Amino acid sequence: MLPPAVQAALAAPAARDQLLEVVLDLGRVPEARYPGRAVLLGELPVQRSDLALVVERIGAFGGDNRAGIERTLHRISAIRNRSGEVVGLTCRVGRAVFGTVAMVRDLLDAGQSLLLMGRPGVGKTTALREIARVLADELGKRVVVIDTSNEIAGDGDIPHPAIGRARRMQVARPELQHEVMIEAVENHMPEVIVIDEIGTEREALAARTIAERGVVLVATAHGNELANLIKNPTLSDLVGGIQSVTLGDEEARRRRTQKTVLERAAEPTFPMAVEMHSRQRWLVHRDVATTVDLLLRGQSARPQIRELSEAGELRLQEAPAPPAEPGATRSPRSPMRLPDPVARSPHRPTAAAAGPANGPAPLQDELPGPPPPLRVCGVGVSRALLEEAARSRSLALEVVEAPEGADLMLSLRGQLGREPGLRRRAQDLGLPILVIKSESLHQLQRALERVSDRRPSGSTEGDVTDLDDAHAALEECRLAVEQVVLPQGRPVELLPRSEPVRQMQAELVNHYRLRSAVFGRGQQQRLRVFPA
Repeated sequence: MLPPAVQAALAAPAARDQLLEVVLDLGRVPEARYPGRAVLLGELPVQRSDLALVVERIGAFGGDNRAGIERTLHRISAIRNRSGEVVGLTCRVGRAVFGTVAMVRDLLDAGQSLLLMGRPGVGKTTALREIARVLADELGKRVVVIDTSNEIAGDGDIPHPAIGRARRMQVARPELQHEVMIEAVENHMPEVIVIDEIGTEREALAARTIAERGVVLVATAHGNELANLIKNPTLSDLVGGIQSVTLGDEEARRRRTQKTVLERAAEPTFPMAVEMHSRQRWLVHRDVATTVDLLLRGQSARPQIRELSEAGELRLQEAPAPPAEPGATRSPRSPMRLPDPVARSPHRPTAAAAGPANGPAPLQDELPGPPPPLRVCGVGVSRALLEEAARSRSLALEVVEAPEGADLMLSLRGQLGREPGLRRRAQDLGLPILVIKSESLHQLQRALERVSDRRPSGSTEGDVTDLDDAHAALEECRLAVEQVVLPQGRPVELLPRSEPVRQMQAELVNHYRLRSAVFGRGQQQRLRVFPA
């Protein structure tokens, strides 16, 4: 397909070894590019007739200014002037390289979606091509390749043998890739979908839709590392999306951060990711959710380093653990450590009271085992969402229906006000009551982490209950003042609280230079806030 002078310059086998691409620009000497170097081909500049000859041999270019050679993996990309004439060509040599899948062969058996990242030319498409073949031929999966520019399976209607028995769906125009992705799921029942270069918001949304339908995705995206993807507003949804969250004063002090922080909005579309730094060095993130959480909190990620030697041997190396900082907070996924539920509920007999006064210590004190699950009674909170929050943070949790069998009551804001009897039962039992603003996965995760951090060994039940109740009460009072009393001039009646907590609420109201009064009797006493 190339001009005769360029063909002659590349005739020697040594000139074609490791050749990446040939560049033909109008008025410049042709150039051959190899890994890490470029070589000029001859001395004569490229003429318009040379470009016209190549274009005539190749045929028509698509809407993305790309063309191919049938039954091959080569790709020719055109540069046009303002009039639409071709003034430059990039002729990339396409090869089916075998052996790269050894770097991630074990990940393919996990049955989870996998994202490959790296700069252009690092070999993402080459790896994607072999992954499709292994999934289809060796693992027997129903694989569909979404081939936008015919780069994965070559040009023409018959796909290149490099993808094995995987099926290929061509995309007429690049802007229609997201539609073809959805069409593949709806019409052809694949188990795995392979996509090259997810680059638009629609494609990222289509990928999430496909993943939620239970189809495994294997895709590539531009970006040197996972941190680049987090900062990309178009593609950040692939790793869970980023949202701005305002923390309470106490939570901000515990984390030693500002009150407004960035946190992951949802579970990642791709649970696993690979950073391709070179063809022989890859960094594997087996748990993208944990990695994103660490990066957003300013901590270092710990990917597994994989290197392929010249002899084809795979070497694995775990990233070194970062040095512990004094006073650093625990990892968000570390297991919950709470005292024995029998000891932390005052309405239940303790082990000391149950046994002889001078007898031997209980067996569980001599041989401490894993902490028992935390029994939570949810009020207005979805049981399935609560269990998902516990799983995402690796916390032992048991959801119970009644407060009598619980160690903690978790309520949606305002829900206990509609069920005063339930709140009274919890208070009589001495249960901690934790109130959250909304029924979201993020709020539930924070609530469970908060319980874990505030229950050090040996703490008393009353201390935790007061802290939780006071924090929720002050936040309730602040929102009532700032959202109703001040802007609308209407009085607001708060939820029933204990006397110390009501005094704290009254002090907060005084800071706003407003009036308040106590109404109700017994445990139903509550504060009413009046406009100025």
